[in-house]
Amino acid sequence: MGELPTRGLSLPTLTRHLAPTGCSPKSALPSYLPLLARALQRMTYDTGSGKRHAASLALSEEAVAAARLIGPLDPARAEILYGALDTCQRELYTLGRRAAGLAMRAEMLAIGRAHAELFAGPVVKGLNTWARGLSEAGRYTEAADAMTELIEASLSEGPVSGDLTWSLLEWIAALHSDGRSGQALTAFETLVSMEAAEAANDRGPMACHLYSLIGYATMLDTYGRVEQAALTRQEALALLTELADTGERKSWSSYQTTFWAVLLSFSGADSEHPASDGPRPPSGAALMQWSPGAKQWYFDSRPALREQIDAVTAQATEDPDQHLAELVRLHRTLTARSAVYWEDRTHLFAERVRSLYDDGVDLGRRLSQHDPVDGTRTLAGVLIDRSNFHTAAREFKPALDDFREALDCLGEAAGGW
Repeated sequence: MGELPTRGLSLPTLTRHLAPTGCSPKSALPSYLPLLARALQRMTYDTGSGKRHAASLALSEEAVAAARLIGPLDPARAEILYGALDTCQRELYTLGRRAAGLAMRAEMLAIGRAHAELFAGPVVKGLNTWARGLSEAGRYTEAADAMTELIEASLSEGPVSGDLTWSLLEWIAALHSDGRSGQALTAFETLVSMEAAEAANDRGPMACHLYSLIGYATMLDTYGRVEQAALTRQEALALLTELADTGERKSWSSYQTTFWAVLLSFSGADSEHPASDGPRPPSGAALMQWSPGAKQWYFDSRPALREQIDAVTAQATEDPDQHLAELVRLHRTLTARSAVYWEDRTHLFAERVRSLYDDGVDLGRRLSQHDPVDGTRTLAGVLIDRSNFHTAAREFKPALDDFREALDCLGEAAGGW
């Protein structure tokens, strides 16, 4: 059968057009509905130009309408309807209609649950998409519950693998955002153990194991587990020393920088949330999983942050007691958002943000000289930020130098605290 001549036609018009000669549209409709729904989905995106169709939302809504008309006994109905809903919810989120998009994600989850129940599958399709929508809406308790269900089901299937990494990152972040400190730390420990096993068996980069250790130590500090955090940083030091001596044991694609960027996007250096009516970045998700609204809020804030930094810079010179620490905080936030932005756009991201990390360390040194107690601890955090950046840029020796200096600032250079 040739390509369906669907462009510019409404669902009722398409139904009439597709009916074979001598048959009523109603009698012909069922056999054409799956093909129609998929054709409408394809039309929402022009592969030739790489752009969305001007009528993408209308086309995706017609795809959903066609899929809903497929008979309940048709074995393809659930898959086709799920796919049509998925396309439509993306269009809704793109246009800022987040509530309607989330409602479609809820319907996708219901389809996933029905399928899992029918086929006795432990993992429910659509849980992670639903959780991201909840997280963007600030519904962190529900998001954490959804990710907990997903992780428990995934772990019940057998031995863990690197494929679980991204879900674990989202789970940790959701638990953290909901204030479940004990569960978040336990989840992070699971991630660290998995990354250690992946690296030891040459199934994953050593850098990902390093980032997980450093992120775990940061979260331990956040929750007051200071001694355990210091021990974890010693593990990270040993691993980074090996990386500086030998490099990675084998060549990897660039996905370890995405791992770093995900951890960076929900780090303590960038913990504030937008106004209650705005979209939030979905905690712990890779950038490609964020809605356009969340990306816009996160990245469009950078010019305003730069203006704030410029204003506070003068104030910090005049009154460092009141403004220098705030200047360092704002600069760390701008640096994190800029790093996440450029990591997703170019393999030359390091050159786009290098000066930000260097300037951040300079500011940290100023703060340390002004406030030898709290300022020195802040300097350690900024040095660890730059150490992670150097690692992402595969500059392992400078990364080790920064990390050692950070441990010295923390009084942990010899393994103490």
